[in-house]
Amino acid sequence: MRVAEVTYFVALPFLAADDGVAAGEPTECFNPGAAVARAEVLSRKAGHVGAVAFSRTGDPATGEFSDAVVLKTFGDVPDDLGAL
Repeated sequence: MRVAEVTYFVALPFLAADDGVAAGEPTECFNPGAAVARAEVLSRKAGHVGAVAFSRTGDPATGEFSDAVVLKTFGDVPDDLGAL
């Protein structure tokens, strides 16, 4: 039986925090270009210090997903994005 894989495209802003930066509210997008464009807009929003556009592929039924693939970063984002 074949696993139903789905790819999600996400724009994730980062906010200034006492200990560096903290992730904000993610926005799901329709395609990679939309995720990059949305991340750029989010990176310029008041209170945000940066943003990242990324994708993840996996099976929502099982919750198994591959590591995130960073599409583009804007501004101040953590060096280690492995926890996406």
